[in-house]
Amino acid sequence: MVFRFLILSDEVDDFKREIQIDSEATFLDLHNAILESVHYTKDQMASFFVCDDDWSKRTEVTLLEMDTSSDEDNYVMEDTHLDELLTDEHQKLLYVFDYMTERAFFMELREMIPNKSLKDPVCTKAKGTPPVQIMPLDEFDSKMNYGSTEVDSDFYGDSEYDIDELDKEGFEGLDSGSYDNPYDDDRY
Repeated sequence: MVFRFLILSDEVDDFKREIQIDSEATFLDLHNAILESVHYTKDQMASFFVCDDDWSKRTEVTLLEMDTSSDEDNYVMEDTHLDELLTDEHQKLLYVFDYMTERAFFMELREMIPNKSLKDPVCTKAKGTPPVQIMPLDEFDSKMNYGSTEVDSDFYGDSEYDIDELDKEGFEGLDSGSYDNPYDDDRY
């Protein structure tokens, strides 16, 4: 069987790669095919994450053995075949290619083509220029829009706030007969 993957980037709108690879190939074979398709060097750490439909990371497949003491299964690219972890069309993956900034490609298993095999992976579509492989941290920080960290008087709400406004009538579902307002205490 052949898997057809679509690869996108959230950094470059017109970037797209499509790779076809045999389902019995390893994640390392897919890793190398991606690097070749975007002309990245092979000297950086990388990981695949098998994700759920909401892109939440579920299973990590690392380039190198990372943690042998964990009770969880550890998957290494060289030893893990694609068909071990990928069983459904439209399966989502993240391919983290820049560990320091956690920049990644978004991948989807678009098609599973039965009764076909490939000796070597093939990049069947290449559109757009890929993002840079490693972004310097200072440049990454300046591109992130964190917003202001200033805390002013409006941060905590209305300056005309009156604690007496908080009473049992302001909250739905409370039994009006058995509720003592804690704010009636003289401490407030």
